[in-house]
Amino acid sequence: MISKSNNVENINNNNSNICRECLTIGRIAPDFTAITTEGPITMSQFRGQWVLFFSHPGDFTPVCTSEFISFAQLYPEFEKRNVQLLGISIDSNPSHLAWLYNILEFTGIKIPFPVIADRDSVIAAMYGMVNPDRIYEQTVRDVFIIDPTQRIRAILTYPATNGRNMYEILRLIDALQVTDEFKVNTPANWMPGDPVIIPYPNTFDGLLERANNPDYEDANCVQWYLCYKDLPIEEIENPPSRIEEGL
Repeated sequence: MISKSNNVENINNNNSNICRECLTIGRIAPDFTAITTEGPITMSQFRGQWVLFFSHPGDFTPVCTSEFISFAQLYPEFEKRNVQLLGISIDSNPSHLAWLYNILEFTGIKIPFPVIADRDSVIAAMYGMVNPDRIYEQTVRDVFIIDPTQRIRAILTYPATNGRNMYEILRLIDALQVTDEFKVNTPANWMPGDPVIIPYPNTFDGLLERANNPDYEDANCVQWYLCYKDLPIEEIENPPSRIEEGL
């Protein structure tokens, strides 16, 4: 007879194994080879570009269809930011092709990015896109924003019932790219063109230097740890479009 304590221990061990396998921000995106609607691809072939890797629950479903239409309509904005879109679900490649053709038929919109067929859920499981309880044999709405070094910079998860806000995804990409280019942070509700935050000092001497210098880096310092400054738009290599109308 198995004791209750043994059951609890087994559950805890299983949870620990799941946690060790979880992908987190800062880790390198696992490489893979996959069949897509545009032919075979690998994740590593996109090194040097940003990648928006996203899963959808299923082909021929209403919320997913609305998302793909929106991704396609905003595709030029992603291209402007050097972002490669890459979709995935556990549907077959013929199903993907039929669905994309159906979208083209009734909207006139051609989906301009590859969609991975992951029938055995190997890639979805690798990225934690399938609920471990496997109540439903489908992927959730995960988004992985991966930088040009193939490092995961952001992870978003939405339920199957609710579509993603593409404008918020673009805003987050803008924020990450501005952070990388200028070594700054972005405040709550930041939009391209808004003031950014200078990272707080890591030493006490740095704290005193900032606290005793009201004109520190021409910034507006509310507190020694909270200093805003403007970024000259002409210094930004690829100025992003403003996207407030979509938020």
